[in-house]
Amino acid sequence: MKTVITYGTFDLFHIGHLKLLQRAKELGDRLIVAVSTDEFNAIKGKKSIIPYDQRAEIVKNIKCVDMVIPEKNWEQKIEDIKKYNVDIFVMGEDWKGKFDFLKEYCEVVYLPRTEGISSTEIKQILQHISKLSTTELKKALDILTKIDFEELKEAFQILEQLKKNLW
Repeated sequence: MKTVITYGTFDLFHIGHLKLLQRAKELGDRLIVAVSTDEFNAIKGKKSIIPYDQRAEIVKNIKCVDMVIPEKNWEQKIEDIKKYNVDIFVMGEDWKGKFDFLKEYCEVVYLPRTEGISSTEIKQILQHISKLSTTELKKALDILTKIDFEELKEAFQILEQLKKNLW
């Protein structure tokens, strides 16, 4: 029985994560996924949107995943490889070369990323949209509240109140 292990944060789980896990499973019979804890993410300078317990639950419920363990520190990889008798260590190609030292313990494979999708990019877009949305909403409310049509006066009063509540 071949055991495969991979590590990741798996925040804002997307099709790229799923494809990586499916391809990892194809390399062996059993797939173990180590999900980074919130505490470990803090050490790495990352902040997850989805808390660890929910990310782990999502990954645990993926058909190709056989076991989920917490990733608490960088050093645990060698311990995990020994503890779970891992044959293949898998990471995305964005980590290429970073874990070659593990070849002393098992085969190391770097899988290609799914084109056009990245949690980091999704987070950046969401952050950009949230900033734009506030600015654009304020501009729209400023314009709308300056128009004085008698029949729309009540609607503008509501908009003015909304504007005050937002700022």
